[in-house]
Amino acid sequence: MKPRRIRHQFLLEFELSEKLDKLSRDPSTTKSAIVAKAVEAFIERRGENELDKRYGVRLDRLSRDLAYVTRDVEMMLESLALFIRFSITLHAHTPVPDRVTQAIGQERFDKFVEQVARQIASGKRSLGKDNDVGGEG
Repeated sequence: MKPRRIRHQFLLEFELSEKLDKLSRDPSTTKSAIVAKAVEAFIERRGENELDKRYGVRLDRLSRDLAYVTRDVEMMLESLALFIRFSITLHAHTPVPDRVTQAIGQERFDKFVEQVARQIASGKRSLGKDNDVGGEG
């Protein structure tokens, strides 16, 4: 039993009709099949989720950017972990520092924290193309 089909009559512009004639010259297809596929494709495309069409590209870009940020954070954490391991290994057998040495260490740490805060506030980067080696920053 053949699938039930309904006859439709419609008008096409001359140029579009010519294109349809050229496509239907192939013996393996018919004008009806071409038009049916075109209508189906049009309906499916119109049925796409409007939000996907509007925000899909943006979401893809945000997902890609988030992947880069995640990669960068993982590299920084790994670098920090390796630095801490190296530092602990290097200073494993040093004597307990006296109060003067502790005060110097605390002062240096405070300066370090201030420098990090300035870098973050100014938007400068210590790594990458914005590197300011040896400068105040």
